Amino acid sequence: MDKRRIRVLIAKVGLDGHDRGAKIVARTLSDAGMEVIYTGIRQSVDQVISAVIQENVDVLGLSFLSGDQGVLLPKVMRALKEKGLEDVMVIVGGIILERQIPEFMKMGVRKIFLPGTPPAEIAEFIYESRREP
Repeated sequence: MDKRRIRVLIAKVGLDGHDRGAKIVARTLSDAGMEVIYTGIRQSVDQVISAVIQENVDVLGLSFLSGDQGVLLPKVMRALKEKGLEDVMVIVGGIILERQIPEFMKMGVRKIFLPGTPPAEIAEFIYESRREP
């Protein structure tokens, strides 16, 4: 296993301006020893994909609170595939409808964290996922 710290990009795709949760998760992951890049709010799909490439990240964390995940998440997943970035682990957090979870998991999302998830649980999931063969 390489000694490089896990690199995580936290992104807010779309027009949602609420990023408190994303900032808390970013800080928690950083405190857990990961290298975290936060893109800020109101990012386009192209901006996020470009950042994934430029920053050479291992994990892409997307936060949704405004209900546009049903449109934007498929676009992100499709763009990752088109760029050959299927090895980037995608995790999603925020207000996600229960009925959307199976569909998002089929798209390749590795884990969905709903409101109330302790941020430390997200860090633990990332570390545990990296240990899997």
